[in-house]
Amino acid sequence: MQEPTVSFVVPCYKLAHLLPECLNSILGQSYGDFEVLIMDDCSPDNTAEVARSFQDPRVKYIRNDPNLGALSNYNKGIKLSRGKYVWLVSADDFLRRPYVLQRYVDLMEANPGIGFTFCPGVGVKDGKETGLIGYSSYGEGDRVVGGRDFLQKLLDYDLILTVAAMARRECYEKISYFPIKPKWAHVPIDLIWGGDWYLWCAFALHYDIGYLAEPMVCYREHELAMSVIVTEQQSQNCFLADVAVPWIIKQQADKAGYGAVSQKCLRSLAALYAQHIVGKDYRTSKSTITVETFEDSLCWNTSNERERAWIRSRTFNDVADLYFDRRDYVHAKRYYRQALEHDPWMAKTQAKRLLLSGGKLGDLVRRRLRRLRVRAAFSSSVKCDTRS
Repeated sequence: MQEPTVSFVVPCYKLAHLLPECLNSILGQSYGDFEVLIMDDCSPDNTAEVARSFQDPRVKYIRNDPNLGALSNYNKGIKLSRGKYVWLVSADDFLRRPYVLQRYVDLMEANPGIGFTFCPGVGVKDGKETGLIGYSSYGEGDRVVGGRDFLQKLLDYDLILTVAAMARRECYEKISYFPIKPKWAHVPIDLIWGGDWYLWCAFALHYDIGYLAEPMVCYREHELAMSVIVTEQQSQNCFLADVAVPWIIKQQADKAGYGAVSQKCLRSLAALYAQHIVGKDYRTSKSTITVETFEDSLCWNTSNERERAWIRSRTFNDVADLYFDRRDYVHAKRYYRQALEHDPWMAKTQAKRLLLSGGKLGDLVRRRLRRLRVRAAFSSSVKCDTRS
């Protein structure tokens, strides 16, 4: 049997009512050389009946018994698939344009160095589009980006919707499948939160990235969405997974000799630790850690005292910035002071602390300077998008 060019892996659990829209969006693609693997993770609804109602020979129905859990189900589907490219599309999401697959395949066939291609997504709630998901956009122009350059952005936050990415099979086979409860910093971590972010980072360390600027996929918001279920039940695990990903990528970057990526991992970690110290909002919950928990995590993850001091100073600076934004000047001043205790040579932190001591005038000057920087950054990004 000839192998298809593309394999769609469609994990499904309690989503039978949404499965037809997902499958029809795939079967309606103008590019037809693909297979669809419906991965029913022992769902208690009528997923089997819905799946078998599709008579297209490209559709294959696979039921797990017992339930494997989301990440193991993803991995099983990827390993059973036969395509050169693998596209993971949850049953509650769907493709928005009938030509998206053709565009992805064309781009990746023309550029063998691309590990995966993605595009922005549009939100869907109660059956209606809610508009572009802003964080999923990487600018206005189509492009191929060097992986480690892209990784500098990706380490700040996961801008890639899982439904939006099609990857080469060799990325999974050579780099990694979804990690199943890896033990990191002496703690087993469930990467159901952040597992895809980890994979995109790991792939970007070794491959170029394709980007198409048109939003051609839809991401559905509803009460059974995995991100909602996970954050309701596992806010502490979300913190562990959040910081584990850049620590793991840093380890891989150090091993490969990618110093700039390693340093970016440290900077991203400082920002993440700061968000969790002040309180990081998820969709349905909040994660807040103590400074003692931060210190424990730091000591578990690196024995390099210079790295610890560097992260402490940047973390406390970022904590102070977050409190400043909330107009909590007492806490802001305290954390600026702690940041400078670990690195007295941070000139910007010294300036911010000085302006904070200037009362209303200092506050006005700082906020005006920030607006100017934001305006300049926006102008620069617009010029870059125009050139691309």
